[in-house]
Amino acid sequence: MSYNENPFASSHSLDTNPFEDPAPSQADAARLDSIRQREADLERRQRELDQREQQLKHHGKNNWPFFFPLIYHDISVEIPEASRPLITRLYQLWLVLLGTLILNLIACIFILIAGSSDGGRDVGAAIGYVFIISITSFLLWYRPIYNGYMKEQALYYYFYFFFCGFHLLFSVYMIIGVPSTGSAGLIQTIQMFASHHWVAAILGLVATVGWSLQGLGNAYYYRQIYAHHTAAGHTMEKAKTELASHGAKAYFTRG
Repeated sequence: MSYNENPFASSHSLDTNPFEDPAPSQADAARLDSIRQREADLERRQRELDQREQQLKHHGKNNWPFFFPLIYHDISVEIPEASRPLITRLYQLWLVLLGTLILNLIACIFILIAGSSDGGRDVGAAIGYVFIISITSFLLWYRPIYNGYMKEQALYYYFYFFFCGFHLLFSVYMIIGVPSTGSAGLIQTIQMFASHHWVAAILGLVATVGWSLQGLGNAYYYRQIYAHHTAAGHTMEKAKTELASHGAKAYFTRG
């Protein structure tokens, strides 16, 4: 033995520092990724809550309509993410309906100016439609399906199917455009073109296109919502139970 050799030296030196943290295993790495993902989700939810709190501070509890807030309406906050595109399209169709009602009234005014014998009754009925149809359509079919997707309760869907069904029939009625009914639809538009009253004819044509767009759009989504309603297992018995539990008043509130 050489006296210069270190008696405590090992021929098997350690490759790593024994005091360092061991390298994470694959399971540990997956757990860390899961924790990071949960933290990111919590941060995102916190941001959404902060954003909603700021909206409530700015607008108050109610934010719709913007010029005189009566209800709270926020698709991005209240509707589940998967259903937001559908509800957004329905809201856009309701806005098309509102615009069409106004255009229809203007067209009826020009039909009266053109000398139509039924022009006075058309204008009177068209004024009534602007106020009655705009309000009832929002309350009786748009708001119920909005709440239906927000709360996923059966009775909302039956409200929607019943009243939107009537709205689809009303849309067909307005597309036809029988004189004295308050509609500047096809019949009235053709008469205006035939008598060369171009402004009334063009306005009537635009109103007819508006009635057709919102009617066809609502018919398309009516079928889509019915398929969702069936897949979700909503029944009339379930709707009756909900009505007995919550009362009719609950179906016009956010609670």
